[in-house]
Parts: sequence; structure tokens; C-alpha cells
Amino acid sequence: MKARKYDLFARARRPRPMRAREILAWPAEAQFVFDAGSGPPPAPPRVDEGDLLDAYSNAVVRAVETVGPSVLRIHPMLDDANVQGVGSGFVVAEGGIVLTNSHVVQGARRFVAVTAEGRSLTARCVGDDPDTDLALLKIDQAVDLPVVRLGNSKGLRRGQLVIAIGAPLGFEATVTTGVVSALGRSLRGERGRLIEDLIQTDAALNPGNSGGPLVSSNGEVVGVATAVIAGYPGLCFAVAANTARFVIGELLAHGQVRRASIGVVAQQAPLPPLLARSTGVTQGYAVFVAQVDPGGPAARAGVRAGDLLVRAGERPLTGLDDLLRALDHAGIDVATPFTLIREGRLMTATITPRLRRKGG
Repeated sequence: MKARKYDLFARARRPRPMRAREILAWPAEAQFVFDAGSGPPPAPPRVDEGDLLDAYSNAVVRAVETVGPSVLRIHPMLDDANVQGVGSGFVVAEGGIVLTNSHVVQGARRFVAVTAEGRSLTARCVGDDPDTDLALLKIDQAVDLPVVRLGNSKGLRRGQLVIAIGAPLGFEATVTTGVVSALGRSLRGERGRLIEDLIQTDAALNPGNSGGPLVSSNGEVVGVATAVIAGYPGLCFAVAANTARFVIGELLAHGQVRRASIGVVAQQAPLPPLLARSTGVTQGYAVFVAQVDPGGPAARAGVRAGDLLVRAGERPLTGLDDLLRALDHAGIDVATPFTLIREGRLMTATITPRLRRKGG
């Protein structure tokens, strides 16, 4: 037994011959071509920073040259000579129709409009909508002023280049640039009104810029400068061009905007693709309900904060401008089915809009 034990120990200590490892087999007729390579891949073409700056500058210059001649400096003719106000505006229709802010025209009936060339004209207010902080002026003189093109603000994207043109502190034809920081913002104005469908930008706006155009790089007006958060120069807001287009039509036709209200505070929100597929909704955006007024039409219909409104009747709601159009004067006191998404489920709430109170 002892001899066998020593023999086992001796075998264990002997080096074992290495076993050949199996390798992948290939057919005998297979042919292999080994590429020696032609060196490292070519480096990407170098982009000259000067070229980028030139492209940026050219885009801004073209946009300013397109829109700048339509921008006016607005001076309200106030009874108190010690009070000097100034704002901006721009021509939106033939016949000297000028769009500006509602808060620029408050307290005055007559205005002096100074053109980019320095010509002073007189104007009067023909329509005012404090709910969107927009107003229309009509130039008294028969002048031929260039008209801007209103773009589709719904096509804007965060990070997109925008240019603000106006008369900050009375200096006409001043230009600042920035990007679109956010879309579909809501902001309560100085008089307590909630202004909706705002574009947030870091293009510098100062007192006197109010009512001036926010312009895209292709020379289209995509917003109307309306507000600055005091102490935060990079936090500026403009009314979206789609909202402005609707308001202009109403003011020209009726001198005011009669609209319905469902009693919600809302903003535009992207519709997550997975949620859209699970509910069968094909649109990319919806209206997010941030707050519901207690006792309002939406609250009585069972709408809750956090709901996503996707349709009013058969009208898709992809932004606040769509909701604004759905709540025109024809919808007052008319029961309307609103399609909404709540907790991943598609639902319908029948809401009867009421007449929106002036200043409410």
C-alpha cells in the first residue's frame, strides 16, 4: 500500500503533456485573403472655426436685413409729459398694420411710430388682447412699409438660433441673438393675466424690446418679444407666431378676441412614443394640464392635473395655439368631447367651455 501511495504521488508531480486544443474547422476548399491594410483611416475634414463664424454671422445679417426695415419704435403719446414710454412693433399687413404688445399701448390712445429710416409717423390702436399681450396699431399716414413674414412657430426646436430686433431703451434697430431655450411656457403678466404658449429664449431683451420680433435664421418672425424676468438677463419670453397670427385675424375682424375657457393652466408637451403607440395616438405633441381651476368647466368634467389633452372634438391638440383655436367664440357654452390620456389610458371628457372673463 505504501509503495502504491508513493507511485501515485510521483505520477502527480510529473508534467502532463499538453493537449491540442480544438479549433474552428473550415472547408478544405476555403480561400483566405489577408488585407495588409492601407494605413490608419483618414482623419475627418477639419472645420475651420472662421468658416463657422462667417456662416453664423451671414445668417444673422440676412435675417436682420430682411426683417429690420419693418421694425418700428413705438412711443405712446401720454397725457403726463413726465412719463416717457417706449416699445417696439413691426408691420404685419398692408396699410400700415403694426403688431406690438398690449402693455405697450396701455394708457394711451395715440402713438408715434418711428421707422428704421428715422421717419416719425402717428398711429392709433385698432385692437387689443391683454390675454396674449398683443395689440394692433394702424399708421395714420398712407405709407408703403415692408411687411414681415410670420413663420410656423410649431416648427421651432430647442437650441435653434433666433434673433431679437427692437428698440431697447429707445435705441432703434438693435439686434441681439440667442437660441430657443424652451417652448410652450406660461407666464403670469404684470396685471395678473396668464399668458400662454410662450417661447423662452436667451436672446437679450431689455425695456423697449417689448413688441419687437423674434426672428429665425431664414428671416421669418417666429415670436413677439413680451417679457423679461428681472435680474435674469438670459430668461426672456416671446409670444409664439402661431398665436399671434390667430390674434391678428380676430383683432382685424372684430377689434377684440372673444374666446372660451375651460379653466386650466396648460403647456405643450411631447408625447412619448411608447405612450403614443399604446394609446393609438399618432401626433407627436399634446397639451399637458398643469393646473385645473376648482369649479371650472374642466374640473366639472373630471379633468385632472397631469392629464394630456390630445383632441378637442376632431381637432388634434398639439400645442397651446391649437387649444386657443378650439376655444374660440363659437365654442362658448357648446358641450365638446375632449380626448385625453390619463395614466396610460385613452379617455373622453365632455367639457362645456364658458366665456372667458375679461382679464381672467
